[in-house]
Amino acid sequence: MAAATPRAQGRTPGTPGIARIISASLIGTTIEWYDFFLYGSAAALVFNTLFFPDSDPLVGTLLSFLTYAVGFAARPIGGVVFGHFGDKIGRKKLLVLSLMMMGGATFAMGLLPTHATLGVGAPILLTVLRLIQGFALGGEWGGAVLIVSEHGDDKNRGFWASWPQAGAPGGNLLATGVLALLAAVQSDEAFLAWGWRIPFLLSGVLVIIGLWIRVSVSESPLFLEAQARAEAEAAEGGAAAKQDAPVVEVFRHNWRGVLTAIGTRLGENVSYYILTAFVLVYVTVHLELPKSTALNAVLIGSAVHFVTIPLWGALSDRIGRRPVTLIGSVGMAAWAFAFFALVDSESFTVITLAVTVGLLFHGAMYGPQAAFISEMFDTKVRYSGASMGSQLASIIGGALAPIIAVELLKDYGSATPVALYVCVTVVITTLTVLVAKETRGRSLSQRSTAPGDSSAAVPSATIST
Repeated sequence: MAAATPRAQGRTPGTPGIARIISASLIGTTIEWYDFFLYGSAAALVFNTLFFPDSDPLVGTLLSFLTYAVGFAARPIGGVVFGHFGDKIGRKKLLVLSLMMMGGATFAMGLLPTHATLGVGAPILLTVLRLIQGFALGGEWGGAVLIVSEHGDDKNRGFWASWPQAGAPGGNLLATGVLALLAAVQSDEAFLAWGWRIPFLLSGVLVIIGLWIRVSVSESPLFLEAQARAEAEAAEGGAAAKQDAPVVEVFRHNWRGVLTAIGTRLGENVSYYILTAFVLVYVTVHLELPKSTALNAVLIGSAVHFVTIPLWGALSDRIGRRPVTLIGSVGMAAWAFAFFALVDSESFTVITLAVTVGLLFHGAMYGPQAAFISEMFDTKVRYSGASMGSQLASIIGGALAPIIAVELLKDYGSATPVALYVCVTVVITTLTVLVAKETRGRSLSQRSTAPGDSSAAVPSATIST
């Protein structure tokens, strides 16, 4: 049965098939991250005034970031639900659904009445829509990276799978760019009155484009193969007939992979949101510089980030996932302190340099991550395992990072505690990666041979340090 099913290894890298899959994943993830990051930028710049007007600037920003964190809290739930059905009925259907949910919630935010119109109901509605955003994004990441990983070949998986990763800076670039453009052509009064709504309403157009591209891709051949194998085993009365839900299977047999994914993502997640979200608060509120200074610095840094993520992924195909990730985590531990020292210069050029170098180190952690985490799990539970590991990390990482950073800044009036916070989290990532097994070269069609350790399937000749 399995032999008659299309195999990912039958495709050669660079063919129109894999190019179309990558394009669909990249465009879709860019749009979804645009929606998600747009909220983060708005939370730092305008939501504190529009939805929490009775607070002082830093407290209002803190409350705004609390609703921002709600989206992260919903991501593991989305990861479980999307992962379950993605492992049961396929990757493609769930990717289409996640894009529709995310785009619909973001578009609705652009129509929301503010606190001045609706009172306490305004932040409540904002929080509900943020929950929907987080739920959708919780299912997006796993599906997008897996459909590319499972179409591509083993040799170049790090490069191919890193393209959906580039959707994160791509979305941030798009969101920050639109906000920067509006800030440049509008007065602060006009931007607060109605200009902030434009980027949210624009999401509706972007989602239509993304859906048109995404529905044209084929289902993962490895998923089809695993599904056919499970059906054959069920028909014969084998183990598949008694198989637990994918999330149960993950925590029963692949919990080490989940913990490794969480540790790998922790420092990466925290550093990214400090570099791209908290920096907006630090520059505009603490240093009292124009918001265009922070927005344009993040804009330039995100452009470099977008281009270099696939390069880091390609390097991981040559020297391994672990060495490239360690370049990023060790570099970020040192750069965390230099970053704020440079931002304190209040020079646009120096601030841009600080953000860009920080995002280069982040890219070294982020680029190989899609392949690294995908290679930790078997096909039948890969969507659930990858989603749970990555999204649980997002709660303790990305959700709390801006909140903790703002609170530290408010209490100490200095960025040094924030730099120490970033340093501690990337050290945890460094230690996690040091004890993890190298996965480069693992065939995703190969089934694990040792319960609880999916890396047991990696041929010893492919393991590098």
